[in-house]
Amino acid sequence: MLSRTASELYWMARYLERAENIARLMDVTNKLSMMSIRDSNHDLLVPLLLTGTETVFNETYQQVTMNNLLNFFALDSTNHSSIYSCMQMAWNNAHAVRGSLSSEVWESINASWIEMKIIRRQGVGSSGADSFFDWVKERSHLFRGAMFGTLLRSDALNFIRLGTMLERADSTARLLEAKNQLLDADEDPVREYYRMDTLLRAVSAREAFHTLYKQQISRETIADLLILRRELPRSLLACVEVITEQLELIGGSAGNLPRRRAHTLHAQLRFSTLAEIQEIGLSVWLNDFLSQTSAIAESVHQTYLEAQ
Repeated sequence: MLSRTASELYWMARYLERAENIARLMDVTNKLSMMSIRDSNHDLLVPLLLTGTETVFNETYQQVTMNNLLNFFALDSTNHSSIYSCMQMAWNNAHAVRGSLSSEVWESINASWIEMKIIRRQGVGSSGADSFFDWVKERSHLFRGAMFGTLLRSDALNFIRLGTMLERADSTARLLEAKNQLLDADEDPVREYYRMDTLLRAVSAREAFHTLYKQQISRETIADLLILRRELPRSLLACVEVITEQLELIGGSAGNLPRRRAHTLHAQLRFSTLAEIQEIGLSVWLNDFLSQTSAIAESVHQTYLEAQ
């Protein structure tokens, strides 16, 4: 496969996954903003911290309010991390390699982009923020269904899955780190429960938590679930397992460096315990994880996407 084609497929997948992750994050931020809690402004800062867009936000908006955040992260084309911008870039990438996609995959992306432009003209307010976020997640599910159901088991699918999982691992780790930095334990057990419950909802892990853990939600059990449980599709271990598998399927001796890095991180996750992570410190551990996934992404870029 040409490096240019691989790059377009890889980034198409990353932008689509990023759009879904932003929708999930904004959905729970919106829900948290509706309840009266101590230092609620901390919750509003999470999306800006997570995406590193606080400076860009402050250039346009005077205050960090929920309405301003919705405008900034939903439809603002000046924000490269907005859902609108991510879907536009995903469409551009898909259009460039349309011949490498099945007609079903292309149609799902093209239809999403056409509808996205209509929503931008009408504004999110016409249907409501909740409906908009549900729509973004639904379109992402449709894309993945078409991808798994119709694409050849070839390098095209491997690069799409590789991009998806690198983006997902990065997003889950940053969400955990942002929450860990900003949110001290609330003295009110009801509010503390609600906050942790919304974190689980952000990664569609609420039902999984209650299936796997027969106990009260706690910060420790959430960290265990989102980091070390391979049963959860968005856990760090599950993402790194798929990254390792896809790099093996792509093959070629030139890919030894990204494969070695992925296997090293996989082994570290597989044989770690929550107690060992807590001994290191969750924040320190997550920053090291983000550095390692960034190194894998960089080596993938140098090995497969810049060649020729």
